[in-house]
Amino acid sequence: MKAAWTKSYGPPEVLEIRDIPRPSITEAEVLVEVRAASVTTADWRLRASAFPAFAWLPGRLMFGIFAPRNKVPGSDFAGRVVAAGAAVTGIAVGDAVFGSAGQGAHAQFVKIAAHAAIAPMPKGMAFADAAAVPFGALAALVFLRDFGAIAPGMKVLVLGAAGGVGVHAVQLAKHFGAHVTAVCSAANRDLAASLGADRVIDRGAEDFTQSGESWDLIFDPVGATSFRACKPALAPRGVYLPLEFGLREIAQALITRRSGGKRVVIGVSGDARDDLIFVKGLLDGGALRPVIDGRYPLAQIADAHRRVESRRKTGAVIALPFAA
Repeated sequence: MKAAWTKSYGPPEVLEIRDIPRPSITEAEVLVEVRAASVTTADWRLRASAFPAFAWLPGRLMFGIFAPRNKVPGSDFAGRVVAAGAAVTGIAVGDAVFGSAGQGAHAQFVKIAAHAAIAPMPKGMAFADAAAVPFGALAALVFLRDFGAIAPGMKVLVLGAAGGVGVHAVQLAKHFGAHVTAVCSAANRDLAASLGADRVIDRGAEDFTQSGESWDLIFDPVGATSFRACKPALAPRGVYLPLEFGLREIAQALITRRSGGKRVVIGVSGDARDDLIFVKGLLDGGALRPVIDGRYPLAQIADAHRRVESRRKTGAVIALPFAA
């Protein structure tokens, strides 16, 4: 099969297309013919070894000291099941599915444990649209619901509201009953409003931290600001919730946890099957929709990485493998 191959850490040029064997599966796994895969921020960070300074050594130990241990990148996928192990239940050959495999999705075929983050695709949804969802939606869901304790009536501000996580955060915050302010570029104002934002702030024209307004929760999935900068815009018991964090945010979270006032909350999201099924329900009901920045043939995977690494994409970047 054709697959993207990461020969070493480095710039997008380290990626190449190779012919490699099709994955074999165990009795508890399924094999999926990939029709579309998302190229995410996590993919380019793993390819480039772009870990936070404090996590560089742990990251290398986990993912490979001198080169990525998993040569085929890619996590999020949508496709059709072509084989299922004897112990697999609830998933059958021929099913259209989407999910997060953890690795190996930038290929014609990917294997995934049947209990992992895999679910039936929403009926009528295109493969590219389904592949655009898991990374951003699962991250936004876990951060807003579990770490941010979002509740109806809360005032929530989402930075990077047109990004891969931000487009889902705006929609999920509205679903949970919050009053949502989206911060993005002027070019994406209409998009943010169409996703349900009650108010859209042009980041180039207005500094929300100096507006005199306050929010119960400020979600920063793109590393655009800091707790110190956001404190004037937080309600008395408001939460600053960064998706990207370093030693500074870790220390702030520990210090502010017991203060009873404005605080920093950090966490790391996982990819849970139950959460993906919840997201599927929102897609089925129209409460959530994907946003795609662009589509790239798998042969142009390096260009897809460049687009993601530019940090100027809107929604998801999709790779289209050679499958029919």
